[in-house]
Amino acid sequence: MKFFSIPLLALACGATALMAQERPLLTTAQYNDLYTRTLQLMDSTMSAVPGLARAAAPVMENARQGVANLKIAPTQPYSPLHLEIVRNVRAYLALADALPKPFPFPTEAKRQFAELREAVERAETSFAAMLETKEAQIRTPDRDNLNRYAEANSRLGPPTAGKPRVVFLGDSITDGWRLNEYFPDHDFVNRGISGQITSQMLGRMKADVISLKPEAVVLLGGTNDLARGIPVSAINGNIEMIAELCAYNKIRLIIASVLPVSDYHMHVNPAFEMSKRRPPAQIEAINTWARTYAGQHNLGFLDYHAAMKDERGMLKAELADDGLHPNAAGYRIMAPLAQAAIDANIKPTTPTAKKKRFPF
Repeated sequence: MKFFSIPLLALACGATALMAQERPLLTTAQYNDLYTRTLQLMDSTMSAVPGLARAAAPVMENARQGVANLKIAPTQPYSPLHLEIVRNVRAYLALADALPKPFPFPTEAKRQFAELREAVERAETSFAAMLETKEAQIRTPDRDNLNRYAEANSRLGPPTAGKPRVVFLGDSITDGWRLNEYFPDHDFVNRGISGQITSQMLGRMKADVISLKPEAVVLLGGTNDLARGIPVSAINGNIEMIAELCAYNKIRLIIASVLPVSDYHMHVNPAFEMSKRRPPAQIEAINTWARTYAGQHNLGFLDYHAAMKDERGMLKAELADDGLHPNAAGYRIMAPLAQAAIDANIKPTTPTAKKKRFPF
């Protein structure tokens, strides 16, 4: 009887680009589930091939340790531990292919080996796609996505006398907010971009805020920074720089608190477990600093967090469908808070009124 070893790595490399287009990237929770199942399959298939348990013991232990380390890795989505796990699982499969198998080979063992091969292909494909995405972000000439609102900015025109312009600068929470529906007949300009961190918002200040000549800007950012493992001190530093730009350009800054998150919708999708990547304690730290900083520098502070958290300090279940992004009920809570903060920080101007200067 002859035994053939399939060139798995060559096959995987050839299929990676196609599979990346066909399948979405795995979330952190999906990776955890996939690797848990992978270890289960390795345990189950060992006994089906004589000698495999002894030969594959080192790579099995390496895979276990890699999965355990990955769960505590602060940069999990792009961690090289993914590659280590995949290499060890592929080594396990190569050993299984090389060893003689009993005849007839159990049907269940065949099914489990097939599932294991599919699992490792899925993990490798997603990781390769993530690396491509990361590289594209690094290489792009428009890291901060200035092109997003370039045309809209060119068509906006100057503010109207007596109707203060306010720019809402932020991430997906701002991006998904239909300001014209919640604030009719106001010159409120939405400049949110999904997925952005505070350094990218800082990079957009000239094009998407200063050049629009607003009276004020409502800044909501920081939750994506936390999800990427960016230190709270770096987030605060970016907000300080935004504040200094606003002060220099006589724009009133209103710092909005980072919204709470929750895990209440995990039963719908494991990816909706938000508190691990956005720890409530770190959210509180940013908000405490922002409140103090705003008070010290005569800036506005808009506290969404206090109004949207429940008795556990989590985002109220009914205010978001994924534990992070407000739904219509959530925006209905936020809208009057934003309006009150704006009213408290700026007054409608008239053609003859002098522009008020705010100390920094």
